[in-house]
Amino acid sequence: MNAQSWYTKYTIALAGGVLTVYVMVVAKSTLIPLLFAGFLGILLTPVCARLERYGVPRVAAALLTLVFAVLALVGLGFFFYTQLASFVEDVDLIRTRIEEMMQSIDPLLEQWIGIDDLIDVGTLGTTAAEYVGDNAANLARGLAGAASTITAAFLVPVFIFFVLIGRTFLRTFLLQAFGGDNPARSERVAATLGKVKQVVQRYITGLLIVIGILAVLNSILLLTIGVDHALFFGVFAAMLNVVPFLGPLFGSILPVIYALLTMDSLIYPLLVLGGFYVIQLFESNLFTPTIVGSQVSMNAMVTLFLLFVGAQIWGLAGMILFIPMGAILKVVCDEVDSLKPFGFLLGRMPTDPKRRKGPLARRISEIPSRIDRMEDQRTSKPTSSPAHENAPDSNTKQDASPHKPSDASSG
Repeated sequence: MNAQSWYTKYTIALAGGVLTVYVMVVAKSTLIPLLFAGFLGILLTPVCARLERYGVPRVAAALLTLVFAVLALVGLGFFFYTQLASFVEDVDLIRTRIEEMMQSIDPLLEQWIGIDDLIDVGTLGTTAAEYVGDNAANLARGLAGAASTITAAFLVPVFIFFVLIGRTFLRTFLLQAFGGDNPARSERVAATLGKVKQVVQRYITGLLIVIGILAVLNSILLLTIGVDHALFFGVFAAMLNVVPFLGPLFGSILPVIYALLTMDSLIYPLLVLGGFYVIQLFESNLFTPTIVGSQVSMNAMVTLFLLFVGAQIWGLAGMILFIPMGAILKVVCDEVDSLKPFGFLLGRMPTDPKRRKGPLARRISEIPSRIDRMEDQRTSKPTSSPAHENAPDSNTKQDASPHKPSDASSG
């Protein structure tokens, strides 16, 4: 009986998982804009609520908030378009450098490996350079077309608008759907919704702040070294940070290759690589733990699994969306008693990372804990001061009360 029950549960779970993945693949064109709109709508909710507190009607506040967000995206797209247009002008220089490098590699292969006519490295380099040159303009136009297509997609702004004007309606629906007529359950659902909202807002806001900090640091590093198009490479590498682990790696490879092809010494790409490594140390051990916080932190195994599954189902959009979806799933699992083991599985592993870190990474990782201790000390001082401030008031009241009867008796 137990074996049959286990087999039944396994079959139902497997069927539910397969059906869920099938729906996600089939409804990809609808679910991706809907999820992006939901996350961005939760992010923009405080802005809309602030406008409403100033007396702006909800519809007008939602429209103003949406206009601000669209203008920010258009400005970012225009920045990348202008940078790509200037980057395409250096294609001839890159082609020449690739030909020179291939021609210098050819005699080395003949001398050390004994390859003479087996591989024509010069022809290979020329073919690769011609391919890059012929397709660079098409690549730039394709990226610009993709950016314009994403900007012109009206589904996401429309969904964001409805999320902003109907957030109270959606919250009531979720309370009725999962809370029912039980007040205790409704209160627990409301607390869970509040935590989900806080996690999404903190994750996206913290991620944007970290991207801004990384863009400034990357650009300053590349400008100091003397790499051309430093703003483009710095901002692009910072934006790839939305994909954990893999994004920073690919973001640092592009400026290293560009410095290797366009600069005269090998010291420059090595400096770029070392600088990006130090910046990523600060990002992973200081910026992200301090700004984003530990509420959305998941262990590396689960994060890589979500990245792999998201890439298989939705491609790049899945790699971006599955991380906050995993954070929301962790919050829900922590609140539901039967799912708490899965919440524990999604969280950080109880290991001591200090033993595996180097001295620099260890010192950087200790900074957030020091900041937390300073905040705890700062917040503990005001809590004790009102007690001392209230003490004289109570004493004065106690001292004043005995005088009243004496005054009355004297009167």
